[in-house]
Amino acid sequence: MFSGIIEKRARVSLAAPRGGSLEIELESGWPDLSLGESIAVNGVCLTVTQFDDAGRARFFISPETLARTNLGGLAVGQFANLERAVTLDTRLSGHLVQGHVDGLAQLIERVEAHGAYKHVFLLPQALGRYCVEKGSIALNGISLTINGLEDRDDGIAVLVTIIPHTWEHTNLNALAVGDALNVEVDVMAKYVERLCLPYLKP
Repeated sequence: MFSGIIEKRARVSLAAPRGGSLEIELESGWPDLSLGESIAVNGVCLTVTQFDDAGRARFFISPETLARTNLGGLAVGQFANLERAVTLDTRLSGHLVQGHVDGLAQLIERVEAHGAYKHVFLLPQALGRYCVEKGSIALNGISLTINGLEDRDDGIAVLVTIIPHTWEHTNLNALAVGDALNVEVDVMAKYVERLCLPYLKP
């Protein structure tokens, strides 16, 4: 479990195809990693399969994860957002994030305004139904507040505002219009929908 508060950006030092899978190495700088530890990489919960004292960590990414996320686009020299799993004594500063990506969103607009950055992302309709104004969403693992929603023919446009701290300390500043981001909608909305289904059937 994660909170969507990014701890650092890590440089990709290896991105090696393994059949239909992918092995990546990230320069986390964390010297106290553990084998089998869960780390959110761009919001995707991955398992540490190898590490060293310098904090270089390796992860194996399966075809299922590659099909659902943007991790297949990682290349050497790029940076990924990292967050370690929360503990029972950790402050939950963001919202509950599982690291189980629901799909992809596309950055369609970015405007700088009053020192902040307004971003508009296009989500598929199937994910947009879980979004509410002032609710939470995780984009590339970052816990963000939804400032506005707009129904469009090709999906749901979601507006979020990025403060300077988030801009400077995550990989959002490296995105270009048209790029894809990992999306995890609020899991509570999905549970509510599931629980209500028996009562909504005619």
